[in-house]
Amino acid sequence: MPRPASRPAGSPAPAAAEHAPLALEHFLPYRLSILSNTVSGAIARDYQQRFELSMTEWRVMAVLGRYEALSAKQVAERTAMDKVAVSRALSRLVEAGRVDRATHHNDRRRSVLRLSEEGWKVHDAVAPIARAHEAQLLERLDHDERQWLERILCTLEQGTLERRPDPSSSDEAPASAASDT
Repeated sequence: MPRPASRPAGSPAPAAAEHAPLALEHFLPYRLSILSNTVSGAIARDYQQRFELSMTEWRVMAVLGRYEALSAKQVAERTAMDKVAVSRALSRLVEAGRVDRATHHNDRRRSVLRLSEEGWKVHDAVAPIARAHEAQLLERLDHDERQWLERILCTLEQGTLERRPDPSSSDEAPASAASDT
């Protein structure tokens, strides 16, 4: 079997009859992921050392700051993150005194999560950093482009959210579920 001609490292692989590689530079999910990771990483560099806070922990805190009294399952749904990752982040945040965990008054199997006073202090220090990064990113767009971006994102989100469970649903996992502990 003949060896393929060598290509410079990092150059796109040629399409062959038996393979159909994705042109990642034009594949929307890949591009959105790269953009998200790049922007989130830039914001994270500003708060990780100062507050000893991981990206997952910050996302959990941001959701709890916006939507009060959620279960771990609801946090995972609102962030579209893995339940195990959310559960670990919540454990660290509770241990650090940044999140308070209580028992739901009607369902003792369900945890209710809120930012603690310390959590709000961290949130209120990090949120302006996140907003500044967002403003810096958006200043590259004119007013019309920003409006179109918002419309496009809403349309894409609506299409994907229709296939996901409703985050406001009150259905909870059994008490033995790791995400609610």
